[in-house]
Amino acid sequence: MSAAINLREYRAINFTDKLSLFSEHWSQRVIAEMNDYQFKLAKVKGDFIWHDHADTDEVFIVIDGRLRIDFRDGAVHLKAGEMFVIPKGVEHKPYSEEEASILLVEPRGVVNTGAEESERTRANDVWI
Repeated sequence: MSAAINLREYRAINFTDKLSLFSEHWSQRVIAEMNDYQFKLAKVKGDFIWHDHADTDEVFIVIDGRLRIDFRDGAVHLKAGEMFVIPKGVEHKPYSEEEASILLVEPRGVVNTGAEESERTRANDVWI
């Protein structure tokens, strides 16, 4: 799907509507682009894997629910309406006890598991 829009069609992107279009956990979906950055919605539940992104920061914004992001030396706890920026190269592992909905902001082409290959690795540029 092309990121280009018809400028004569001014329509807001509704997170709730977009989130209703998929149910798989840990499988981000692109909803918009700005320059080379993508805005990705995801539903998360349970443990992710330890990973980092060597070349970019990563933004987590919690839309609904709660998210814990573990680091080797601590953790940050986020609830709906909160965000956290993970600096590039910092190893982390997201976790959510109950299903949470999040918005990720990161450059186009970033693999969700960084350099780690796992059953959680998902395809890039999946638009909804």
